[in-house]
Amino acid sequence: MNTTKKIGILGVGNTIVGDEGFGVHTIQYLMDHYSFPDNVVLQDGGTAGIFLSPFLEECYHVIVIDVVDLDAEPGSLHYYSSDDVKAGKISTRMSPHQLGLLEIIELCKLRDAAPEHLEFFCVVPKSLTTATTLSDALAPRVQEVTGLVLKRLQELGVAATAKTIVPDVEFG
Repeated sequence: MNTTKKIGILGVGNTIVGDEGFGVHTIQYLMDHYSFPDNVVLQDGGTAGIFLSPFLEECYHVIVIDVVDLDAEPGSLHYYSSDDVKAGKISTRMSPHQLGLLEIIELCKLRDAAPEHLEFFCVVPKSLTTATTLSDALAPRVQEVTGLVLKRLQELGVAATAKTIVPDVEFG
């Protein structure tokens, strides 16, 4: 295991285009509910495109959370491994918003700084209309994908710690 680089968890998407923001909503959920060791970096990638290069280059293993443009049931989950990426089993343009995360990774490879391992946890969007919330098909998937990411981290030898959420208290 590479000890100088980190494990990255990257959520990408546009939070004003409904389900397109799934990855960002999931990253925010992870940040709000869990603490991670120093070797794990969470990144709200938004629609940053090429500006994600520095984040990708500091990680040896990246877990990407995003939507995927497939002719499949809205809300359905799809997983892609590094082997799937290498075999060309996924599109170079995974979701409607991005320059192409895989294209950015190719640029990182030119600098000999690409992540050694990539994994994608993706869902098929139901609605890509102007909205800041997720559809009924995707909203419950946030916690489901969170569970899958936490399980994958455990398999990589990393444990997240649930934060104690203190409820709002009214005084007076």
